[in-house]
Amino acid sequence: MRMCSIENRPRRTERRCRIAASICAGLFLTLPGFGQVYLPQPPVTQPSDYGKVVLSNHAVTGPGPVVFDHWLHRARFTCRLCHVDIGFAMQANATGVSATSNRQGFHCGACHDGKRLFNGKPIFAACSDDTNGKDCDRCHSLDKPGARKYDYNTFTAELPKDTFYGVDWIAAEKEGKIKPVDFLEGISVKTAPMEARKDFSIKARLSWVHPIVFSHEKHAIWNGCELCHPEIFPTARKESVEFSMFLNIEGRYCGACHGKVAFPLNHCSACHPQGPLWVP
Repeated sequence: MRMCSIENRPRRTERRCRIAASICAGLFLTLPGFGQVYLPQPPVTQPSDYGKVVLSNHAVTGPGPVVFDHWLHRARFTCRLCHVDIGFAMQANATGVSATSNRQGFHCGACHDGKRLFNGKPIFAACSDDTNGKDCDRCHSLDKPGARKYDYNTFTAELPKDTFYGVDWIAAEKEGKIKPVDFLEGISVKTAPMEARKDFSIKARLSWVHPIVFSHEKHAIWNGCELCHPEIFPTARKESVEFSMFLNIEGRYCGACHGKVAFPLNHCSACHPQGPLWVP
C-alpha cells in the first residue's frame, strides 16, 4: 500500500492524511480477509448527548452555561424553522444569544415568551424577570443533575430507534409519531411550496465506492431549501461542486449536519445503500 507522507505539507493536508491513515488502519484491523463487509460502529456519544449544544457565552456571575438538546426540539419543530426563520447559526455560540435578546422576543424568546402555546399549553418564558430564577436551571443546566424537565429515554420511548444515533427521525416523521411544526406565527413568512426534486444519484470519486442516493424530499421536510442552499451547497448543477468525505469530516457540506445532529458519517449505508464497504 502506498502510504501518505505528511512531511512538508500544509496543515490541512497533514490532517487529511492522518484521517485517511486512521481509516485504513481501522479497516485492515477489522477485516479478517478481503471481500468481507466492515460494519461501522455506533458513535461513542450516548444518544441522549447526540446533538447536545452547550452555549457558554454567559456572564461569570450568572446561572451558568445553557444546554440545548436537539432531540427535544427536533421532535417538535423543523430545523428550518429555528435556523432560517428564527435565525440561529449552525455553530454553537455564533448567534449571540443573550438574556436581553430573549426578553425582546428574539432567539429563544421567539417561542419562550410565556404566551406562545404548544399543544395548548404556554411555553415558559426564557430569561423572564418574573420567574425569580425558578425556570433558569431548565436551560442553564450544565452539571446540574435533575434540572432538566424531560428525560431522553422517557421522551423517546415510543419513537423508532436507529443503531447508529438513537432516534430514527425520518422514520418517526414518516410513521406520524412526530409532526414537526414548520411555521411560527409572527415570525415565519408564508410562501408557495416549491416542487421537490426527485431522488438522484451522485457518483463517488472513488471507483470502489457505490454512488450516493440523495433525496431532496426527505431533506426538504426538515430543512426546506434555504437551510442548505446556497450557504452549505451552492446552487449549481449536479456534480459541479466537488466535495469529499474529508470535507464532510471537517464539518463542511454534508458534515454541517451529519455527525453533529443528523445521522453520523459512519452510517455508510444510509447514503450508500448498496453497502457500507466495497472492494473492486
